[in-house]
Amino acid sequence: MTVGEAEPAPPGPGEVQVEVAYVGICGTDLHILHGSMDARVSMPAVIGHEMSGRVAAVGEGVTGWATGDPVTVMPLDWDGTCPACRAGHQHVCQNLDFVGIDSPGALQGRWNVRADLLVPLPRDLSLEHAALVEPVAVAVHDVRRSGLGAGDRVVVLGGGPIGVLIGIVARHAGAEVLVSEPDPGRRALVEGLGLETLDPTAADLVGAVDERTGGAGADVVFEVSGAAPAVLAATSVAKVRGTVVVVAIHPRPVPVDLQRVFWRELRLLGARVYERTDFERAVELLAAGVVPAAGLVTEVVGISRVADAFAALESGQAMKVLVDCQEAGA
Repeated sequence: MTVGEAEPAPPGPGEVQVEVAYVGICGTDLHILHGSMDARVSMPAVIGHEMSGRVAAVGEGVTGWATGDPVTVMPLDWDGTCPACRAGHQHVCQNLDFVGIDSPGALQGRWNVRADLLVPLPRDLSLEHAALVEPVAVAVHDVRRSGLGAGDRVVVLGGGPIGVLIGIVARHAGAEVLVSEPDPGRRALVEGLGLETLDPTAADLVGAVDERTGGAGADVVFEVSGAAPAVLAATSVAKVRGTVVVVAIHPRPVPVDLQRVFWRELRLLGARVYERTDFERAVELLAAGVVPAAGLVTEVVGISRVADAFAALESGQAMKVLVDCQEAGA
């Protein structure tokens, strides 16, 4: 990771220039750093897709936006012509441009972005907290896709940022949530947010879930850890006709217990990114205080220290690390 200076270009037709306030670093960004996404990322690249900011300028033909408007960006640019798009699933377009991965992203002071990708923010929502809209939208989409309801028993495998947000959104929907996380520091953070946790290295996860469910198993299991043992555990703790939602990115294939899927008639679902409705719902949850943003943001660093932000996230001790693109961070 390097930091440089460049003269910002004015926004083009149909574009808005955003003065970027904060950018969150996530697991996908770590995959990019490790080279796992080299087939999609052209070097040198400006990455970053979790952000908040204010409109700084508008390009020709843009209406509905004014200088100073607080915004975030839904970083999905679909082609509208592929079979997935024609079927109404634009968010998983077969030729999707994920902005910040496949094209330049938000880790810059001024960012020119297509106006139709902007999502308005309430003026009384902190821009620091608003940088969490994108990961909250991921959680909203995951929970919505699972079909869970009030009173359901939910197990979240992995207590990182997305796992915690899934737990919070599921709890708000009325579910009983258990988060399985081996790292003691992360477990403490999760417990501080009011979610029940379990250490899978010290306790029998299957036995604990059976005890809580009278031997039935969990209604919904979210695999968020990206760890192969968790994928095997996911099918072991789901009830008959329960649902396993695969959220984590697995760069390489991992074993899945398909005998268990067959034996219990499980539903195995993928859940990727989000739709516009998920983004708008995420804004609502943050604005209403349902998502405890202050408790999730563990560090804010200035953009000149972006490498430190990546190191903090990779250490496993941080929950959500933000980069201050106007350099006011520590």
